[in-house]
Amino acid sequence: MPRRPDPDDLLGKIGRLSQIGVALTAERNIDRLLEMIIEGACDLTRADGGTLYILSEDADALRFAIVRNETLKIKMGGTGTPITWPAVALHLPDGRENRTQVSAYAALTGQVVNIPDVYNAEGFDFSGTREFDGRTGYRSRSMLVVPMRDHEGELIGVLQLLNARDEATGEVTPFSAEARMMAESLSSQAAVALSQNRLIRDLEELLESFITSIAAAIDEKSPYTGGHIRRVAELSLAIAGKINECTSGPFAAVRFTDDELKELRFAAWLHDVGKITTPEYIVDKATKLEALFDRLEVIKLRARFAAGDRGAQEGWVSPRDPESGEEPLPADASRKGLEEDLAFLEEINRGDRLLTDVDLARIREIAARRCCIGGEEVPLLTAEEVENLSIRQGTLTGREREIINNHVRMTIKILSSLPFPRKLKRVPLFAGAHHEKLDGTGYPQGLKGDLLPLQARILAFADVFEALTAKDRPYKKGKTVKEALRIMEFMVKDGHIDGDIYDLFVREGIYRDYGERELSPHQRDL
Repeated sequence: MPRRPDPDDLLGKIGRLSQIGVALTAERNIDRLLEMIIEGACDLTRADGGTLYILSEDADALRFAIVRNETLKIKMGGTGTPITWPAVALHLPDGRENRTQVSAYAALTGQVVNIPDVYNAEGFDFSGTREFDGRTGYRSRSMLVVPMRDHEGELIGVLQLLNARDEATGEVTPFSAEARMMAESLSSQAAVALSQNRLIRDLEELLESFITSIAAAIDEKSPYTGGHIRRVAELSLAIAGKINECTSGPFAAVRFTDDELKELRFAAWLHDVGKITTPEYIVDKATKLEALFDRLEVIKLRARFAAGDRGAQEGWVSPRDPESGEEPLPADASRKGLEEDLAFLEEINRGDRLLTDVDLARIREIAARRCCIGGEEVPLLTAEEVENLSIRQGTLTGREREIINNHVRMTIKILSSLPFPRKLKRVPLFAGAHHEKLDGTGYPQGLKGDLLPLQARILAFADVFEALTAKDRPYKKGKTVKEALRIMEFMVKDGHIDGDIYDLFVREGIYRDYGERELSPHQRDL
């Protein structure tokens, strides 16, 4: 007659089972979670060893996740040595169910299998177990195999325990009804914990994939900014990683946790999400006159059409003619002046030249010229064309720059409306501060000093360096590393960017690794 369970002992095991269940629910590391399942099962059933199988992605095999054996000191899978054993197929090559392997049988039928001695078991193939025992000198005897199913009844894996030991003598015994009850209860809790862990992991992977996809789509709005967000994200994480390694200096006490690094990474990937509202023609504005197309071509067409119409006494006219009554310039001289003016306009249409007062005066002189097309007198340059050509540096007018700058406000608005989990709650703050400056002269909120967390300063620093050295902008040449660092040194002195980050960036040679990956050879001049 089987021994009646000791009520006090059973109560203690139920308490232990409850403790294990709580620990399983709290564990987020998948490898440690799998180990806890095996360790808890062996503890509750006094098993000498066990194997945890997890259902494969295609749901047609059981792969080895954890293998433990106390006597043989085997610790494979999880945080132990990798497992290279082939998975257990659930179906044979001819398509029939594989019911000869006990783990596959339990998975396919959903039944618990309790075998007193595997050497005397019928209906199952234990040749692999015998071969293992022959190599190791071990004697496999009792086995308890429990399918693990989630709350929806879907198979997750199989828990297989080996060689129950008598608590008093240590002798191997069959698994008792009490042990089976404990193993079934634990496998149920373990399945729930695994499902929860997988769900959280899958949601995090979905969130990260969604974020990177949105960032890539924003980058691809312009053929000139592709890769900007990725580069800023990688550079931000490189800086944060070096800060974590500091043992002296201003960052000696700073250690970013994994969650904080993830928060920074997400903020970096999302810092330009507001550009989804920015018109493409402004993001892509390669020349001062570019809109949906470069309007310089319209000016050229207007002027050359007029110059070709002089036979009818209409066309290119000196700006002094209507006022002074003087004779018009000879046609050849007028045409030569026209070509020189057009060449000048083409040169200053690019954004890489700083215009002088003399340049601005010449633009006004050209704008004062009138031409007659189709019997109608029109200005060679419209007021809007004059405004755009008169941009002293770059390609954006004040109004267009305000539209560009508004992307940060939109970033804050978009991200602040999203229900980020607690550990990611500062993503909107970090992402929305990448154009702020330490002295408070940045935008859009004019944050300064301690109001700018270290992560926001890192992101702002990375954004500046990437922008200065970017080699794919049509309106400017990418700076060399030496030029970029010189500019950023002045930005430190002016109180715009963090000097401690600058010192770390230079001292640790972060720019060097970045340059090898992202910059042209001629830019890597340090």
